[in-house]
Amino acid sequence: MSRAMQCQSCLPRGSWAQLPWSLAGSRGARSVSVCAAAVPGELGSVPLALSPVPREACPYSPSSCRGCVHYQGDSQESSAQPSPSRHGQSQLRNVAFSGAIKKHQKSLSAWFSHQPNEERQFGPSFSLDAVHVDPVIRESSLEEILKPSPDLTIQNQLQQPCRKVISLHSLFDVDACGRQVKNVVLYGTVGTGKSTLIKKMVVDWCHGRLPRFQLVIPFSCEDLSHSHAHVSLRRLITKKYQHLRDVVPVLEASNLRVLFILNGLERLNLDFRLAGTELCCDPNEPVPPSAIVVNLLRKYLLPEASIIVTTRPSAVRRIPGKYVGRYAEICGFSDTNLQKLYFQMRLSQPGCSGEESQDRRSAEQENLVEMLSRNLERHNQITAACFLPSYCWLVCTTLHFLYFTRTVPPSQTLTGIYTSFLRLNFSGEVLDSSDPTHISMMKYVAKTVGKLAYEGVMSRKTCFSEEDLQQCFEVEMKTESELNLLEVFRSDVFRFFLSPCVQPGKEHTFVFTIPAMQEYLAALYVVLGEKKTLAQRVGKELSEVLGKVSEDVAVVVNIVSKVLPLRFLPVLFNLLKIFPRYFSRVGGKDRDTIAHTMAEELFKEEDYYNDDVLDQINSSILGVEGPMRHPDEAPDDEVFELFPIFMGGILSRRNRAILEQLGCSIKNLAAFEIAKAMKKTVIRKGRRGLPPSELMDYLFFLHEFQNERFTAEAIRSLRAVNLSSVKMTPLKCSVLASVMSTTCHEVEELNLTSCNLDSGSLRTLFPVLLRCKALHLQLNSLGSDACKEIRDLLLHDKCAVSSLRLANNPVGEQGARYLAEALAGNRSLTQLSLLHTALGDPGAEAIAQHLAQNQHLQELNLGYNSLTDAAALRVVEVAKRHETLDKVHLYFNDISEDGKRALDSLRMDRDGVRALVFLTAGTDVSDYWSHILNVVQRNLPFWDRERVRQHLALLLQDLESSRSQTANPWRKAKFLRVESEVKKMLGKLQDGSL
Repeated sequence: MSRAMQCQSCLPRGSWAQLPWSLAGSRGARSVSVCAAAVPGELGSVPLALSPVPREACPYSPSSCRGCVHYQGDSQESSAQPSPSRHGQSQLRNVAFSGAIKKHQKSLSAWFSHQPNEERQFGPSFSLDAVHVDPVIRESSLEEILKPSPDLTIQNQLQQPCRKVISLHSLFDVDACGRQVKNVVLYGTVGTGKSTLIKKMVVDWCHGRLPRFQLVIPFSCEDLSHSHAHVSLRRLITKKYQHLRDVVPVLEASNLRVLFILNGLERLNLDFRLAGTELCCDPNEPVPPSAIVVNLLRKYLLPEASIIVTTRPSAVRRIPGKYVGRYAEICGFSDTNLQKLYFQMRLSQPGCSGEESQDRRSAEQENLVEMLSRNLERHNQITAACFLPSYCWLVCTTLHFLYFTRTVPPSQTLTGIYTSFLRLNFSGEVLDSSDPTHISMMKYVAKTVGKLAYEGVMSRKTCFSEEDLQQCFEVEMKTESELNLLEVFRSDVFRFFLSPCVQPGKEHTFVFTIPAMQEYLAALYVVLGEKKTLAQRVGKELSEVLGKVSEDVAVVVNIVSKVLPLRFLPVLFNLLKIFPRYFSRVGGKDRDTIAHTMAEELFKEEDYYNDDVLDQINSSILGVEGPMRHPDEAPDDEVFELFPIFMGGILSRRNRAILEQLGCSIKNLAAFEIAKAMKKTVIRKGRRGLPPSELMDYLFFLHEFQNERFTAEAIRSLRAVNLSSVKMTPLKCSVLASVMSTTCHEVEELNLTSCNLDSGSLRTLFPVLLRCKALHLQLNSLGSDACKEIRDLLLHDKCAVSSLRLANNPVGEQGARYLAEALAGNRSLTQLSLLHTALGDPGAEAIAQHLAQNQHLQELNLGYNSLTDAAALRVVEVAKRHETLDKVHLYFNDISEDGKRALDSLRMDRDGVRALVFLTAGTDVSDYWSHILNVVQRNLPFWDRERVRQHLALLLQDLESSRSQTANPWRKAKFLRVESEVKKMLGKLQDGSL
């Protein structure tokens, strides 16, 4: 056994299930403040300069934090702060530079009010003026940090005794021994809210809510790590905070209560040995920035200053325990009440639902909060996920995208949300600053967690055992450096992506904290080209080695061959050069494999009849209403339809640019070749008749892909778009409009039957509807407001609609007036169905008044609209004079026997129009009897069954009467056949089987 393998087997660690989960003791005491706050998640570093910068470069963005509200539990820790003494106040009053400190406060507040791009693009509900819920902070100790954790699951963590909860403003209170705390280490894993708490502390001080300190000076350890020149503490402060240039010279002598904030200590490599970092007590002496930090923590430099350090757990041990007065761990939202409070405040902000009316907006927001609260109470996996404040932010952002998106900007995609979320939390950080490889945290995650995610997708599983984790994380560990990186990952990042499963019987397995994150990381793993066979990996390494060696050797041999007769050697080494070039061509096959994987996963037939992916995401967040599944009931097969969509989204230019910042590079040429390789397959399969939900997924994939040329070719091949029964939310309507706008070709048929459309949906889809020849809008609850939009559509110069079906919509009299106006000026419509649209006689009269001005209509359906004889005859009289109208449907209306006889007397050759009223035509069976019965059977689920039964009885009576009046045996046989069909329908209607 090699030494590397021995190191692997003897790695000093517990099992993957023995990680120190922050959910421990979540039912314990708490003391949490609620105030105007910042973006959850790790947003970057504390600013070091106050010079103007672009907003997207701003690392911190707290709001003005006005109006603090306290949400308190039963914590015994007091958050009250001692007010400054009169002596301190008079001393500050006498100091000439008090004005400089006020300017410093104003500048910090202005700096921290900037919002990152990720926050600004999600609407006013995510502005920085929104309220913020502080995560739980628990006092810890170095012994607890170093102690191996017990085997923890979510369930037994909740039963553990609670450790001491401490508020943010009490971090510098005296310790248990009565000693004044000067140095505080605030640590937490990725996503627990370290940076957010620091921002809140700074803003509190800027607005006078942190009276313990008279001056706060924040530093970014990331920026300090990039500075290699020697600099004094005085110069460092004045360089970054120019307003303090008059304050710094007398910092030590003025006896000011100063707080230094060092954010992200894991970015610095500190050496506390005297041989490594010399002692320095002079603020004017130039030393390396790391030496300034070390001497501040040693209390050798400005010993009276207070210091708070934020770091990840793996870097806590970089500061010797004797220099730390208090350790505090950020435990996130370890109580579901805090999660509910966060969601309620976040989702209830004004403007969240855009331009909707106030009443409708409030109702929708309240419904969202209620559904989310019920799902949290069920203790589903989302409860375990949302103990991380950053995931609460992701949930709110996703809900905003799903429910309040009225128009979709090109940059706003679901993949973009997840990519931006990762940038907010990782921002290009390296996993371990002491490791010579300096691999980015996100690149390491893509190589390891991405592999686990991909293998789960391929085997269609979401729960992973400890053996699965070992196979993905440990089996290929070969060097000490790799083992060290793994340890850092386990302590700092593992909990961000994976958490214990909460399902009964699976407590010792792990699932992805957010289900969609598994599919995102699997997609990233594939697109980055990490999925390689052994031969591909060996071939790549060999080609790189030969490529480097052969060039050097060829130069030497060319020189030697001029002296010695060894002319065959250059030929040999030129042949060696061919291998790397050949492998680069073979390596291009990887992109074909990626394209093939994307196309195959996108059109999996076993997923054809699932809900569309947007509904699946909605269900994963809000849950599924109804009885809970019995534990013994077999679970449904796992569905991974987001996987290929995320693959396409990651290839978009914007997401590739963000991933480049995270250390995951995807070249333009690779994206181009992948798109080229999959174009034929995707377009060929997309041209097939896809089920509505699968077609919606296909359209959403094209939207996420953000490749206009590719999308245009794919959409041009779609002549019919059937989305019937897909719940067309505003987001889906926007996606459909955005994707279809890449071309201007006519669409033969657009079926939007039973899609929950409203006037807003029609407004969004207006450019698409203009180009449709056959438009199906049945069963959508479209009222008069929607008819107004349809009127504008039909009167448009470029309208191509020839067939419009509005059956089973509450059009009403006013809606009929709008449609009548449209008929008068439209030049394209040939078929109009207003079956069962509650027109009544006034609505029919309105249509009859404008019908004469129309020159193109050929068929009009006014069936099941409670029309009486007068209205029916009025419509028929106008139709008789119409140039092209030859068929009017009037069945299932309140027409008397006299009206029936008058309508039966119409003759096509004489009157130019045929009225379809009953199943009979005089003493013969109507040619359209099967059509009428088919219409009844197709619409029966949406009609009043009792009224249908009465009408069918009348039809049967009319058939029997007409049969008795004819002596022709052939006609009698036809009557009997139709009667049997009506009787059969009546029987099924009474039995409830129809």
